[in-house]
Amino acid sequence: MVALLFIDPDRGDQFEQFESSAATIMNRYGGKIERRVRFESRDDSSQPHELHVVTFPDHESFERYRHDPDLQALAALRAEAIRRTVVWEGVDLAPFRSGVV
Repeated sequence: MVALLFIDPDRGDQFEQFESSAATIMNRYGGKIERRVRFESRDDSSQPHELHVVTFPDHESFERYRHDPDLQALAALRAEAIRRTVVWEGVDLAPFRSGVV
């Protein structure tokens, strides 16, 4: 899945705390933040602050993560730090091989 995170610019410390805790919980279910990309367009609130590429072994593992009591206990911290999240779920595809048409 790909997640766009719109962070409150004044809450960077809270965001890092939430993200670190959420990633630890995610690991319980085989989930992993494969890649994080930060955008420096902080003056434009229509642009995300970070993009995450996240993987789980299957949809059921993701659902178990979402309903984990420890994750739910972080809801207030998440609400403080993250203004908006956009998530797209997809299916992993094999990469293109160079020189193959």
